[in-house]
Amino acid sequence: MKKIVGIVSTVLSACLWAFAPTAGAVQVFTTAPEWAALVREIGGEDVIVSVATTGLQDPHRIQAKPSLITAARSADLVVANGAELEVAWLPLVIRASGNAQIQPGRPGYFEAAAYVRLIEAPVLLDRSQGDVHPLGNPHIHGDPRNMLSVGRALAARLAQIDPKNAAAYSDRYKRFTGTMRASIAVWERDAAPLRGVPILVQHKVFSYLESWLGIEEVGALEAIPGVEPSGAHLADILARQAGNPARMVIYPAYQDDTPSRWVAERAKIPVVLLPSTLGGTPDASNLYKYYESMVRRLLDGLKSGGGARNGNSQAHD
Repeated sequence: MKKIVGIVSTVLSACLWAFAPTAGAVQVFTTAPEWAALVREIGGEDVIVSVATTGLQDPHRIQAKPSLITAARSADLVVANGAELEVAWLPLVIRASGNAQIQPGRPGYFEAAAYVRLIEAPVLLDRSQGDVHPLGNPHIHGDPRNMLSVGRALAARLAQIDPKNAAAYSDRYKRFTGTMRASIAVWERDAAPLRGVPILVQHKVFSYLESWLGIEEVGALEAIPGVEPSGAHLADILARQAGNPARMVIYPAYQDDTPSRWVAERAKIPVVLLPSTLGGTPDASNLYKYYESMVRRLLDGLKSGGGARNGNSQAHD
């Protein structure tokens, strides 16, 4: 009996050691699942990653919970989206953490949006216009090519914080680049039928995806970003279908789909649920499956364009 217990103890110890974080690993606090996934791609076993949000949360409406402050307090690096996407909660979390290393301007603070070209910068800065982002649309991860630019800068930042593993970060970034570029070529080939297709969006969270794939956005159901659309605005959107008809309506997984369904049913076009980030839908379980999922769901919506009811059934889980 003692021999059996000893064997079990040895096996359990080995398992715990196999899955235990590497000693001295860089503690990385990320604000969203896409950045957590990118950090893991480049950091590998040399990082321990925590993520503040899930794929089913509205990134504009996160609360600065004590658990987030605790996670930030022990972080060596914060990886944020930036472009003011987290402005309502992240500055408070960082200040309350008391962690000098992760304050803005220090090596331990990293904003992904600083390394890509932002689109849709507003001409008029007026908070009465809803969730206006002064620097431009912050949802940069919709275009996988942006992950390459951000990944390069992130590898350099990890090397700065953890110079002893600089070569490992560089090697992982090179492998990531090769895999991602090959995947992008496949996604672009598969998504060719989507080029030039007119669509309606419920919330402008997929602008970089649309730009990448050449999809034409002809209207947004939210007249004011982040504010529920009025019946009058939806009726106006519907009236425009006569002159410039959209082929589908898309909306992010974290939003109520009522406005999209209202328009889709009356316009007789599909309504398509897209994950706004990893975990937004069951098939968007990692970085590569996330982009694959969005392309496939859009193609399914295009194929089912004969009627809204058929499109609904194919676009949802």
